[in-house]
Amino acid sequence: MAAEIVNPRSDNGADDGAQNEFFDPAFALHRGGKMEIRATVPVRDRDDLSLAYTPGVAKVCSAIAERPELVHDYTWKSQVVAVVTDGSAVLGLGDIGPEASLPVMEGKAILFKQFGGVDAVPIALDCREVDEIVETVARLAPSFGGINLEDISAPRCFEVERRLQERLDIPVFHDDQHGTAVVTLAALRNAARLTDRTLGELRAVISGAGAAGVAIARILVEAGIGDVAVCDRKGIVSTDREDLTEVKRELAGFTNKAGLSGPLETALDGADVFIGVSGGTVPEPAVASMAKNALIFAMANPTPEIHPDVAHKYAAVVATGRSDYPNQINNVLAFPGIFAGALQVRASRITEGMKLAAAEALAAVVADELSAECVIPSPFDERVAPAVTAAVAAAARAEGVARA
Repeated sequence: MAAEIVNPRSDNGADDGAQNEFFDPAFALHRGGKMEIRATVPVRDRDDLSLAYTPGVAKVCSAIAERPELVHDYTWKSQVVAVVTDGSAVLGLGDIGPEASLPVMEGKAILFKQFGGVDAVPIALDCREVDEIVETVARLAPSFGGINLEDISAPRCFEVERRLQERLDIPVFHDDQHGTAVVTLAALRNAARLTDRTLGELRAVISGAGAAGVAIARILVEAGIGDVAVCDRKGIVSTDREDLTEVKRELAGFTNKAGLSGPLETALDGADVFIGVSGGTVPEPAVASMAKNALIFAMANPTPEIHPDVAHKYAAVVATGRSDYPNQINNVLAFPGIFAGALQVRASRITEGMKLAAAEALAAVVADELSAECVIPSPFDERVAPAVTAAVAAAARAEGVARA
């Protein structure tokens, strides 16, 4: 079947006068890739060549050798991000390997450019061990102003990010974790405001204890959520469980102040907020047991954990990860502006304060337009990237990680 859908059409789009029943526009759009590299300076004659390359380039190289910080001014370093994956947890496709992940990484790179003005290079690594990934990325890092880790499976993603953050002096950001967390917090702030509540009055339940679930729990606690319980396949992540990984033991230590144990249904009883980043289906009786004016963010894609038709029976605000429903929780609202702000001030890292600032700025974009169907901006709202960029840059300066 795969051979039948690769569009046997000519480069000019002709199909020899007959409509091919297997034509798929996604293949047509991806043919040849979605990116290219272009020069920003002309090379029209010998003078241009001598400036762009030898001998003129030698002066710039020598200056950088003497003063390494000049690399930010005289190369692309401070304007470009590496989008790095091992292909082990790609979108809803799972472990499909580095080559098959490239269309997604190219897509991520063009989103960086389109929504944040940031150049990005997709890099798919043919290695899986944490040590190998860390060493490879660290050796590539001198060419880039930031590293966006993408679609690396948990729990390895946590250690990869932590070790690279410790080793490098440029921002390292795992978007599957923190991009999701920032957008979720922004939408939750506005949903709480719309229903005349504060974050501190809410008890949330997160279904999914992977990369996104852990990061969402962490940022909600940092932002002052009343309480949050996280559930994995075996139920509520709690300190009385003996089957927890190191990451989940840490998670249990700062969540679930109520001391709940048991299945997801137990956690949802009386809860104000449901956040789904796991897939699966939540039984309707469990949804019905939530508190009045519940907030339901069922973000699994393409099938939400709670179908919007069911969620609307019980919730004041419903959000999903899908673009065909209101209130899409979409990472593209966060990562382009976060990196643009960090690169603008040459930040050495992305801090929790910078993430919180990004969430607050994102929420503020639609603060005067709130409704049950608008608690988060559209990815195409032109106010988003400038607001997030400015907030992140200011937070980086305030936290002492800016170098420009």
